[in-house]
Amino acid sequence: MTRRAASGSSSAHPRGAAPAALSLVAALLLGAGCATAPPPASPEVAARAAATRSYNSQLKVSLSGPQGRGRLRVLLAFRRPDGLRIEVPGPTGARLIAVAAGDALTAVFPSSRAVFLGRTNAEDMEALLSVRLSPREMMDLLVGVPVGSDHRVRWGPALPREVRATLSDRSRLKVTVEDAQAEAALADAAFAPPPHEGYRTVDADEARDLLVGRRRR
Repeated sequence: MTRRAASGSSSAHPRGAAPAALSLVAALLLGAGCATAPPPASPEVAARAAATRSYNSQLKVSLSGPQGRGRLRVLLAFRRPDGLRIEVPGPTGARLIAVAAGDALTAVFPSSRAVFLGRTNAEDMEALLSVRLSPREMMDLLVGVPVGSDHRVRWGPALPREVRATLSDRSRLKVTVEDAQAEAALADAAFAPPPHEGYRTVDADEARDLLVGRRRR
C-alpha cells in the first residue's frame, strides 16, 4: 500500500514538475528580495549629485543610538565648501536656527533667547544635534556620497530620496527627503550667524533640552 501510494503520487505529476515549482518559488523569493534593495543610481546621476555645490531641502530625520531615539522635521540648506544652515520648525516659528560657516557653529533658540556657540566638527555637531557628522559629511550624505557604514540610498531621478547609515558611534540614521533642490540660489545672509544679541549662552546639554522641548529642573 505504501509503495502504491508513493508510486501513484509520483505518476500523478509530470517528471520535472517539482523542480519547476521550486524554481518558480526561488524566482519569486529572489524577486521579492530585489524589490526591497534600493537600485543604485547610474554613474552619471551619482557623479552629478556628488558635485552639487548648493542644496535646499525639507527633511524628516530619525536617529536611534546610545543617547536614545528621536525624530525631527528639518529645513536644511548648504553651500560648499563650508556653509550649512539647519532650521527646526516649531509651532510658533523656528525652534532652532543653526549655521555652520568656516569653523564656527552658531545655534540660536529664538523663543528661549538662547545661543549655543561651538566649532564645525563632528563632536560639536553631535553635542548639539546628537548626529556625529561634520557639516561636510552631512553635505556628502545628502547627495549620496557614502558616509559611515551600512550606507544605503534610495534614489530619485537626480538626488537621493532616502538615506540610511550607521555612524561611528553605532547610531542608526535615516533621512527622508521630502523636497530637495540642487544648485539652489541661496542668499549669502542664509549662512551668516543668526542674530543673537542679548541672548544667554547655553552649554550643549541645555541646547539639546531646548531642541527637544524638555524642561530643565
